[in-house]
Amino acid sequence: MYAIIPPMPTLAKAAESRTRSRLARRQQLIEATMKCIARKGIGSTTLGDVAKEAGLSQGIVNLHFDSKDNLLKETLTQLASDYKTQFDTALKRAGTRPADQLHAVLALDFKPSICNREKLVLWFAFWSEVRARPTYRKICEAWDNYYDEVVRQLCAAIIAEGQYTVSATAAASALAAMTDGLWQACLVNPQSWSRQAAMDAVMSYLQHVFPKHFPV
Repeated sequence: MYAIIPPMPTLAKAAESRTRSRLARRQQLIEATMKCIARKGIGSTTLGDVAKEAGLSQGIVNLHFDSKDNLLKETLTQLASDYKTQFDTALKRAGTRPADQLHAVLALDFKPSICNREKLVLWFAFWSEVRARPTYRKICEAWDNYYDEVVRQLCAAIIAEGQYTVSATAAASALAAMTDGLWQACLVNPQSWSRQAAMDAVMSYLQHVFPKHFPV
């Protein structure tokens, strides 16, 4: 008897199905890791915690990521990638005017999809580890540099249009510092913090520095 070899399309579909299943399982584990870190912190989160949160065995976690360090690195990578996707989308949808683009990316920082307790806990947890973990620092620096440069370029374009005397680098640094501070305030004092008040604070700065583009 000869073995019946499935046609190539069937083999291709089977391989595609396995790939989708593997990616879905990795995503499931990354999401479970985010929940564990938000609840317990990075240091206290174990592979066993992640497996339990995901409803899987620890062996499955080891199969997909080999170690806690790899799992955490992939979790941070996805956190940054998700932010960049929303950032780039907001930038594109804002049109071509630098002032509209700047407003859009700053407003994004206070939308629920970005500024929520679980994600803020994750960001601050990873930021607290960057000095000790070069891999985390590399990922965070790559994103920070991209964000800072886009905001700096937008500020520079607004300055050129309005003939302002402020430094684009200084304005961009101030806006980044404001966002970080307002995120921290959201995390520490959620009852007294509001998205509208946070955005009002940012707009107040823009109105002061770029009054022609952000009139009161």
